[in-house]
Amino acid sequence: MKALAIYAGPKAREHLQRYGFLPQHVGVIPGAAGGPKGLILGPLDRFIFGQWLPQSHQFVDLVGASIGAWRMATACLNDSAHALVRLEKDYIAQHYELAPGQRKPSAHQVSQAFVENLNLFYGDRIQEVLSHPRYRLHILTSYGKGLLHREHALRTPLGYACAFAANAMHRPWMGRYLERVVFSGLEGVQKSPHPLPFSAQDYPTQQIALTEGNFMAALQASCSIPFVLEAVHDISGAPRGAYWDGGITDYHLHLNWQNHTDGPTDESQRALVLYPHFQKSVIPGWLDKTLKWRHGASSFLDHTVVLAPKPQWVQTLPQNKLPDRQDFVTYADDFPGRVRVWQSAVQASQQLADEFAQWLEKPDLSEIQSL
Repeated sequence: MKALAIYAGPKAREHLQRYGFLPQHVGVIPGAAGGPKGLILGPLDRFIFGQWLPQSHQFVDLVGASIGAWRMATACLNDSAHALVRLEKDYIAQHYELAPGQRKPSAHQVSQAFVENLNLFYGDRIQEVLSHPRYRLHILTSYGKGLLHREHALRTPLGYACAFAANAMHRPWMGRYLERVVFSGLEGVQKSPHPLPFSAQDYPTQQIALTEGNFMAALQASCSIPFVLEAVHDISGAPRGAYWDGGITDYHLHLNWQNHTDGPTDESQRALVLYPHFQKSVIPGWLDKTLKWRHGASSFLDHTVVLAPKPQWVQTLPQNKLPDRQDFVTYADDFPGRVRVWQSAVQASQQLADEFAQWLEKPDLSEIQSL
């Protein structure tokens, strides 16, 4: 494979050697934060949700933060392949008219546009997402505490500075300022949230029922990058206060994944976490990006299979990199130029899906690298 790399934790590698890799083996699919980088996963998403997973019948937990939450929610729509194409086009088409002298759009401007886009995208289809017969959706957000309980021109920057310092010393200490809040779809007669597919002992966590009444707000909050978009306040059914991008607490969802089964089943069923990702490293939180010692794999990822582009393939993309948020600045005065560059990268990423499909037809375990 020239474009796609497959990485596996030790338990996942043992599973692949013993059982192979079948769609019924997948129990969890995470979706990372990362903004435009997630665009290159579109073809993989469409193959996995549109062609491969429909060959099985088990429940699958979809867990997402930021653009990963948008991807996972879209996968729950009927005709998900078509919906994922639209997500890709809508994301690329983002454009903000600037007033004379304005260097960048305001957080209010971006938030308003995003709300409008979400309403157009999901419209009256929210129940379609929440009632999927197989997929259990979990949307991650970051809930502000203390200085970050309400968005404020002075307290918010100070609160994030304190959160950064606390996180650098000991990641759970960041929980004094930002808590992980997971909005999960409902199940059963009692309509209680689906069980989390991960242990939440690593970091302060709350779970809230995801309903038709708070779906839009939860998804908007999960994508609300601090200082780029406004926080979402007082989400229905959740503690009052400010909610921000789920990637702050869980950038790449380096979570303690648990193997949940449902009734009598073959031991191989739902045993794997399948992670389409844009890089090999699974970084815990957004504030850990510069903390290189937290970029390695841990036992949390033992059952995880990561699908990611090879670094040398990334070098063949426009500007020798994945699309990223800096492109909004680089192409601030050239909207068509940014669109061309991102579309070119997305078109090239079809190779990732093609190579994965070919590997599944004739698995070669020598291609598997350690995570």
